[in-house]
Formats: sequence, C-alpha cells, structure tokens
Amino acid sequence: MAKRIAAAVALIVACAAAALALHLASSRGDTVFSGTRPEYLGVKDGRLARCKRTPNCVSSQTDASDAEHYIAPIAFKGSATQAMAAVRKAVETMERATVVRSEADYLYAEFRSRLLGFVDDVEFVHDAATGLIHVRSASRLGRRDFGVNRQRVEALRAAIAAPNEAG
Repeated sequence: MAKRIAAAVALIVACAAAALALHLASSRGDTVFSGTRPEYLGVKDGRLARCKRTPNCVSSQTDASDAEHYIAPIAFKGSATQAMAAVRKAVETMERATVVRSEADYLYAEFRSRLLGFVDDVEFVHDAATGLIHVRSASRLGRRDFGVNRQRVEALRAAIAAPNEAG
C-alpha cells in the first residue's frame, strides 16, 4: 500500500513539474489557464461589455448600486489622445501587461498572473463629453479573483491621475 501511495505522489509531482516546464517553455506564456480571448470585447454604442454575474469583474459602466461590480470611472482633463496616451503609459509600467489593441479613444490590454498565467482582459474607453475614462477589468476563467481586478484598476487610476493632476 505504501508503494502505491509513493508512486501516486511521484506521478503527481512529475506531472506538476512537466506542466510547469511546459508553461515556462511556451514562448507566448499561454497555459491551460490562459483561456480564449473573448470575441465580445470592444466598444459598442459607447459602452464596454457588461460584467457577467460572477464576482471577478469590475466596470465603471455598471450601475453604481451593484457594489460587487461597479468601480468609478477615471476623471481625466484633456483630449482623447492625451487620455489614451496616459492609459497606455500606465498599463505599460505594470508587470505582465500586454497592450493588444490601441485606438484613438480605446485601449485593450491583457494581464497575466505570475505563476499559472491566468489572463484578465482590461479595457478603457475615453468619453469626451464627460471627460471620463471608463474601464472594465475581468478575469477570463474562474469565478473569484480575490479583488485583483479592482486593485489593478485602482493602481492604474493612481498612475493615470498623477501626471494629469500635476499638468
């Protein structure tokens, strides 16, 4: 019986080591935890995609009464070009972030977790009429994110606001 348990433990360790090696060897960093890039992202009628019911998404375009998903938009004084340049600069300073799409008033980036390569999709759109940058940050997989998306948006808010307040 002890030999079978030892063999099972050795097999689990070997599989974990192989999975980690495969993850580290992947040139793009894709893992089974990366998920597939959603096709519904982008701006439609001035709005970003809605959050799913799971608690692993925050959006400034969600109703403010939805405390689980709502996060305040980012105030910005300046043009869409200036806003998106500030967003891009803030995103590029963060670890494991990749800008996927950048347009005049929209930016889409992917953020990967350090160990297993989980991917979060983060979008920004500048609303020139209100001087706000709307944001949506959502995990591709899983149900919970332990507040990671909210913390990321607040860190980005601080990075975007600092130079905007000084200028």
